[in-house]
Amino acid sequence: MRITGMVLGCLVALQALLVAKNAASAGATDTTLADQTDIALTAYNNGIGLVRDTREVSLSEGEMQLRFMDVAQQVRPETVGLRSVARPGSIAILEQNYEYDLMTPAKMMEKYVGKDIKLVNLDKRVGLTEVGASLLSVNEGPVYKVGERIYLGHPANVVLPEIPANLVAKPSLIWTVSNTAPDQKLELTYLTNGVTWKADYVLTLAKDEKSLDLTAWVTMNNQSGATYTNAQLKLVAGEVNLAPQVVDGGGGLEVHDLTVQYDKAPEEMPREEAFGEYHLYTVPRRTTIKENQSKQIMLLEAPGVKCAKKYEYRGEESFYSQQMEPTENEHVPVYLEFENKKENQVGLPLPAGVMRIYQEDSGGMLQFTGEDTVKHTPKDEKVTLHMGDAFDLVASRVQKDFNQVASNLTESAYEITLRNHKDTDVVVDVVEPMPGDWRIIEKSQEFTKKDARTAVFSVPVKKDGEAKVTYRVQVKF
Repeated sequence: MRITGMVLGCLVALQALLVAKNAASAGATDTTLADQTDIALTAYNNGIGLVRDTREVSLSEGEMQLRFMDVAQQVRPETVGLRSVARPGSIAILEQNYEYDLMTPAKMMEKYVGKDIKLVNLDKRVGLTEVGASLLSVNEGPVYKVGERIYLGHPANVVLPEIPANLVAKPSLIWTVSNTAPDQKLELTYLTNGVTWKADYVLTLAKDEKSLDLTAWVTMNNQSGATYTNAQLKLVAGEVNLAPQVVDGGGGLEVHDLTVQYDKAPEEMPREEAFGEYHLYTVPRRTTIKENQSKQIMLLEAPGVKCAKKYEYRGEESFYSQQMEPTENEHVPVYLEFENKKENQVGLPLPAGVMRIYQEDSGGMLQFTGEDTVKHTPKDEKVTLHMGDAFDLVASRVQKDFNQVASNLTESAYEITLRNHKDTDVVVDVVEPMPGDWRIIEKSQEFTKKDARTAVFSVPVKKDGEAKVTYRVQVKF
């Protein structure tokens, strides 16, 4: 559809007419961002935000209409609450409507299908020419009837006589309220969709790989359809349960490009506190979260965290129920572990997110060495990150024997060879998950029974060397 400049030019004037029209209604009052005195946003992990919008408004007493404009486009109207801060109990909502069918040139044209409009030619070379027309259709482009002729599109500008019904300039909550105080300080609270946050961590691993520096950032995405200017920001970490929502048949969310903005580290880090079954982080400084913006705020810093790198070669439970082919030259996975304890420079609840690991090369430049996701991690718990597979550590597995002793009993023997092409000695944990009731009856070295279903052989492997571990096991299914 070709929407001409005249429609766009008229939007501002038409919006003003709409506001004036509503304000002229008996007892009606509009409140916009100009009345806002405070805004607070609490963001949750599951894509919702709790908005607290405080405004000072002059109202007439008695039953009246109040239009609360500039709310989030993805507001959940059933969660709306309104109270008077200065005079508690002096205002009550009797009826509520949420109007979100926003004015756009395309929607305005759709509302005028089958109606009379005007086409105006503003070309200075021919002078101002105005002609009446009927808008027949806007499907795949406008179709006009001028006199007895049908035009598929038209070079002139479209002029509409008035704003179509049921279109609003901004998402608005429209209430019928009962009010007993003329000057009000109102606090509106509501939940909105489209507010998400997650934690992103930067881990700088020391050259000796025995310590790391940890920095945590909060990454927020705001697609709620509103801007929160100079807002007090709080973050709730944890899985808050939400009842299933009924989704209407409307169109999906329009996705915009997000502008990433980084806030410098504040002098004071966000304050953490237990909050029910969750954890609440309060950002000490106010911040502006724009519509369709991605923002990062520093959450915490922890230098000198003691850590350990581990190599782990794992088997599978299926190995003990059947004959298997040898496996050759499998690269050994490598993990990084640290304790989330106060005496280890951390000791805070760590929100779920992605931990990215960096390390200096021989020239002193940081290089990316792997990443892994972490769940919400309470204090005093261990964090284990899968960095990737070691290039210079390879393993082979050979099933040396397999016997079906009985219908529910097998006996099998294995030889695992580990080859280390690094220039340092390492220890590789050979982790063997065992099904059913199992008993190792022969072994080349001692093992640790990690739990009822797991045996772990810790195998030292010299640099540029090779080590083998063998064992025979009976498994009863």
